[in-house]
Amino acid sequence: MVDRPIYLDGHATTKVDSRVISAMMPYLDNYYGNPSSNAHVYGWETQAAIKQAREVIANAINAEETEIIFTSGATEANNLAIKGVAEAYFSKGKHIITCQTEHRAVIEPCEYLETLGFEVTFLPVKQNGLLDLSLLEKTIRPDTILVSIMTANNEIGVIQDIEKIGSICKAKEVVCHTDAAQALGKIPLDVQKMNIDLMSLTAHKIYGMKGVGALYVRRKNPRVKLASQIQGGGQERGFRSGTLCTPQIVAFAQAVKLALTQLETENQRQKQLRDYLWQRLSELSRIYLNGDFHQRLAGNLNISIEGVNGAALLLALQSKVALSSGSACSSTSTKPSHVLKALGHSDSLARASLRFGIGRFNTQEEIEEVADFTIKTINSLRLATSSC
Repeated sequence: MVDRPIYLDGHATTKVDSRVISAMMPYLDNYYGNPSSNAHVYGWETQAAIKQAREVIANAINAEETEIIFTSGATEANNLAIKGVAEAYFSKGKHIITCQTEHRAVIEPCEYLETLGFEVTFLPVKQNGLLDLSLLEKTIRPDTILVSIMTANNEIGVIQDIEKIGSICKAKEVVCHTDAAQALGKIPLDVQKMNIDLMSLTAHKIYGMKGVGALYVRRKNPRVKLASQIQGGGQERGFRSGTLCTPQIVAFAQAVKLALTQLETENQRQKQLRDYLWQRLSELSRIYLNGDFHQRLAGNLNISIEGVNGAALLLALQSKVALSSGSACSSTSTKPSHVLKALGHSDSLARASLRFGIGRFNTQEEIEEVADFTIKTINSLRLATSSC
């Protein structure tokens, strides 16, 4: 088999853990009933599996089983949360607050709502990528119905103070939504402590299957209203109709179990690898860290490099290391990262950026090899540029 590049794009997606595959396999073979079928054992078997999976995911964020709505992923969960609140609460107001560095799966639904007459405030961030909470508090108005701020950024890895954001929203009686796709299984999450009303989750960032996620919807103190976006058979309390995919859901729960079991030890290990990589790369001049160094995901390192062409850098690295310059969902765009632009970067510096996503299966030897090759490549490109 031909040698493949070292995979360091763990924020785009992750390899499915073999233990996750083992957990789901029986539901591709023996237990294949439709969980909506109530009249026979085949349906009962899958109903029981989904109920157990729902409990696992609910416990992971300190929620109730009935508050977990399964979706096709975080993008659908974000759309359901944002559009669902807009439709359910528009009689109260049409003002929504989010952040300039959100994932496109939050920004675009908000931009869509603007075409329908809603007003959206896109808050700036500080130079370290963190939100100014006093600005957030001042921006909330009597007609504000929703605040949507992601827990951990998918590009620069910064972790927002969601607990304080939730407290602000609770005091102002505004629905609080967070996209926690990158946070689940990597940092502790507690929707009660954090005062979160809606939380978007996904499986494929934590070594589960692509195509499955969930939305937490608060049922009490207060009960959150939500308009469904997919009508049909009335599954998922009517919020999201459609036959549930039992194998994916079982795999999601197993991925969550494994991630929580390893959370502390894996964070420590990934942080050591991340810090080593940054130490090596920062020996070069004109290398800049994007995002707060301390308040960030353990496996995230995002840097910008002066003196190189961004496209040429990625091309030169791809034989040895698989990584990206920004969000995988925007990788086909020629525009510089909107997240890095929000930090104040020029177009050229934003394009000359690398996002290293260290994960469960990366080793010290791999990181050392990547560091050596990346340094060599940057020096070579800089030399070529200076010679022109």
